[in-house]
Amino acid sequence: MSHRGGRRLQVGSLTRVEGEAALRVAVRDGAVENVELNIYEPPRFFEALLRGRAHTEPPDITARICGICPVAYQMSACQAIEAACGVTVEGPLAQLRRLLYWGEWIESHTLHVYLLHAPDFLRLPDALTLARDRRPLVERGLRLKKAGNAIVEILGGRAIHPVNVRLGGFYRLPTREELAGLRTQLAAALDDAVETVRWVAGFDFPERELRADFLALHDPGRYAVDSGVLRTSDGLGGGSEFGVAEFGAHVVEHQVPHSTALHATLDGRRYVTGPLARYALNSAWLSPTARALADEAGLGAECRNPFRSIVVRSVEVVHAVEDALRILDAYRAPDRAHVDVPPRAGVGHGATEAPRGVLHHRYRLDADGTVLAATIVAPTSQNQNAIEADLTELVAAHLHLDDAELTRLCEQAIRNYDPCISCAAHFLDLTVDRS
Repeated sequence: MSHRGGRRLQVGSLTRVEGEAALRVAVRDGAVENVELNIYEPPRFFEALLRGRAHTEPPDITARICGICPVAYQMSACQAIEAACGVTVEGPLAQLRRLLYWGEWIESHTLHVYLLHAPDFLRLPDALTLARDRRPLVERGLRLKKAGNAIVEILGGRAIHPVNVRLGGFYRLPTREELAGLRTQLAAALDDAVETVRWVAGFDFPERELRADFLALHDPGRYAVDSGVLRTSDGLGGGSEFGVAEFGAHVVEHQVPHSTALHATLDGRRYVTGPLARYALNSAWLSPTARALADEAGLGAECRNPFRSIVVRSVEVVHAVEDALRILDAYRAPDRAHVDVPPRAGVGHGATEAPRGVLHHRYRLDADGTVLAATIVAPTSQNQNAIEADLTELVAAHLHLDDAELTRLCEQAIRNYDPCISCAAHFLDLTVDRS
């Protein structure tokens, strides 16, 4: 249809994202009037489901929220409940938790890089075409993902929805033989991770600069994933720090009419969490190889081009593999598989870095450990506001494109954020009204 009479674009099925969504773009008189990312996934009521449960149950229940990052939900839940109960997990048990987290990062990032996002840059329709045309590349990605799977299987009991995690640590410790085999597999995976960075760094990236604050965990001396304070950056040299328990005082969620997912602001401003934020705030503590590869790829001190997030994720995989090897080399088995976490009345907060960004949990417990209230703030819901703003600017700059090309660019821009919309069907409807 002509621009004056209105123009409507429909994408019947956007694969390579996790969940259900629709995008509506309204253009009036040659300008983008409104962009709405409609999240219509059905509510699953996990926060309500947790009320009345024993304080030992949230790590297992919340792991079912996501099949891609269950460890993140388990670790944030454990931290929050342990904080409420006055318990801190330290030493080898804390190192095993960090190792488990790296397994999930390797799994998730590699899945995204090779099967979800790379086809966009290669102008291929899907990962099946990539596997047919460039089989060695996909085989490399699958080897790398398999290394992450192995970590989660050994420490978590299985690769999806781990069952070996509990408050205070684990039900079972890994054997010496299991860890030795894991180290051999990770040493080989490091070469694949390095080559992945060099591969994606050569992609053709559209020019974009994200205009939003960053939010990530910050733990000086190491690349934060499972501990630290929350740090912000506005890209102009400004920023702040606050404790995990202060999350709700700075991050405010609100409902929007067009989405079942909540939007969020950081001190009243738009913000982004995830790889770009982590890199900007913590890149000084990347492992040596990861730091050298980031420099080689031209990422600089910070990267604000969301299209280059695929490079940052690949650098983070290198860091995850190297740090996992460090943990294995320094590991000494603890005396017990877990420390006791006796119940007590209180409120606890936990925040860890899921592959897609900060994941915050808050629990209020009764004296006997009964969960009285639960609040979970996932990274994708925090990024919704920024995704819409990014799409608004992107569409405005590319209104000259035809329907097919504009649709392709919008899909790619959404995948920059690796949104985990839900764990059900993958679907996006794109509607552009022009008049």
